[in-house]
Amino acid sequence: MSENEEAGLLRPSPREVAEAVPHPGTPTTRELRTVGQRRRDAESKLEQHLQVARHKNEPHDGHSEPAAAG
Repeated sequence: MSENEEAGLLRPSPREVAEAVPHPGTPTTRELRTVGQRRRDAESKLEQHLQVARHKNEPHDGHSEPAAAG
């Protein structure tokens, strides 16, 4: 075998190189999972804040608040 043929056997094929290198701008699986988890956490936190805001003006003991004298 010549020196060029031996060097060619050690190099990965263009297809192998393309599969090993992620495409620029394409998120990895880990990144997608992280984004999904953060989104779920944010939606949960927002829902809690919305529930607090909905119940903020409700009386706690079932009676309406006294009207201001005027």
